[in-house]
Amino acid sequence: MFQYSDQKYTGVDFGSQDLRYGELISCTFTRCSFANGSLEELTSMNCRFIECDFRGALLNGSIHKESAFDNCNFNGANLFVTKFEACKMTGSDFSGSTMDGISIIQGDWSYTNLRFSNLVKQDLRGIKFHEADLSGANLEKADLRDCDLTMAVLAKAKLLGADVRGAEMAGVDFKNFSIAGLRMDREQTVLFALSHGARVR
Repeated sequence: MFQYSDQKYTGVDFGSQDLRYGELISCTFTRCSFANGSLEELTSMNCRFIECDFRGALLNGSIHKESAFDNCNFNGANLFVTKFEACKMTGSDFSGSTMDGISIIQGDWSYTNLRFSNLVKQDLRGIKFHEADLSGANLEKADLRDCDLTMAVLAKAKLLGADVRGAEMAGVDFKNFSIAGLRMDREQTVLFALSHGARVR
């Protein structure tokens, strides 16, 4: 086990290093590569990763608290039972990643690419998904209460049994997904009606 504190790295390739069980505290990584790396059970706290490459990396069992992953690429990464707590993930790409058993507690996931992600039964309350791409995602029985889903793309997303009460859904195209079994509040019902051409007074 190792610990890095208050370090700054730019353009460093960590992909070939064994980073398992390590601890990163208040470190900044700019355009670094962790591609295909071993980061199992890694812990990061108050770190910032800017435009970093995590493609194919093994992050299963890792824990991240109040860290920021800005415009990072997680394509094909293993995020099995990974935990993100109050993290900022703005603009990051999770296409093709394994997200089974992931834990997301609060945080900002705006502008992320979560297409076809498996988020069944996930507790996602209060998370910011502003303009996130959730098209084709499996959100069945997910708890999305009080989320910010403003302008989010939900085309062909599976929402059977999901709960979006209290979520901000302005700008969402309700015509592109089925609301069968979806728990909505009055305001969302009005948005649904408006998107289908109804005149609500």
